Amino acid sequence: MLTLWYASLSLEYRMVLAFVTALLLSLVCGGKLIEFLRKWQKFGQPIREDGPQSHLQTKKGTPTMGGILILGTAVLSVFLFANITYHFVWVSILILVMYGLTGFVDDYWKVKRQNSNAMTAGMKLFLQFLTALIAASIITAATPRGVNTVLTFPYLKNVFINLSWLYAPFAVVVISGASNAVNLSDGLDGLASGLLIIAFSFFTAVAYCCGLHNAIDYNMLYIPRCGEVAVVCAALVGSCLGFLYFNKPKAKVFMGDTGSLALGAILGAIAVMTKHEIILAIVGGVFVAETLSVMIQVLYFKKTGKRFFRMAPIHHHFEQLGWSEKKVVFSFWGAALLLTAVGCLIFI
Repeated sequence: MLTLWYASLSLEYRMVLAFVTALLLSLVCGGKLIEFLRKWQKFGQPIREDGPQSHLQTKKGTPTMGGILILGTAVLSVFLFANITYHFVWVSILILVMYGLTGFVDDYWKVKRQNSNAMTAGMKLFLQFLTALIAASIITAATPRGVNTVLTFPYLKNVFINLSWLYAPFAVVVISGASNAVNLSDGLDGLASGLLIIAFSFFTAVAYCCGLHNAIDYNMLYIPRCGEVAVVCAALVGSCLGFLYFNKPKAKVFMGDTGSLALGAILGAIAVMTKHEIILAIVGGVFVAETLSVMIQVLYFKKTGKRFFRMAPIHHHFEQLGWSEKKVVFSFWGAALLLTAVGCLIFI
């Protein structure tokens, strides 16, 4: 029955259905979920006391864990329209669920204790790396030999390095790094969700092309049935777009670690599946900048006792310069679109 179902629908049709279903489910269920979260979380997400002081007034009481909406609608759409018998698809579901649960536990204790620092960094990293290692191992095993451990270089045809046994650790760093980078970017209304929509849209096209027999015409490595990953990406675009309706300024709900950790991880995993890890750093350049700003701030402070930025991550630096929240968000979205345009040059 399952075989007949997939045989009756083209990949392109299933991509559209996954996107539309995830979007509509998000819009329909979002209001009810927010109402439930608001009743359950009496005080909402605890706001960082060392963050922008304006946030203590404007964001206080806003419920968190909105990532449940994104993950729930995306996973349901994937079950409906992607071939879940294929390794890449159920590994994607594994990543969304495991990273989502890790973020959920962290969000739960933040709300319970009204403390912005709940789960220890060490515990979170352990769970992230363990899940990433399992996922990377399965992805490598499911990818055809000859290309499963190679690192490709965008814009350079037929140029790649075989990392051999080093590829799995590299993939773990990509997946976990992307997870934490998105998490750091989730600090302003609509910022992370908008950036994710742009990134997942780009990788929808990449995954689709990688699954084509003539993938080489698009400067891609051919990866059998990678088109199913495009269905996953399409569902995520729809879910994030629906969530953005409730997350745009002034946000009715935050995605929390429940969403940011899982969505960052799946973005990194998709880059690994499609063999476009380096292009992720380009298209996701804003995520990279957010992460580097924190690293620079910490290292500079330890060395000099002074701050390099007025506040990190860097989106708060611009707020401290007097930029409005909307200006920062729209500017960062614009930067992401420009970087994605650069990324699209790989198709030429």
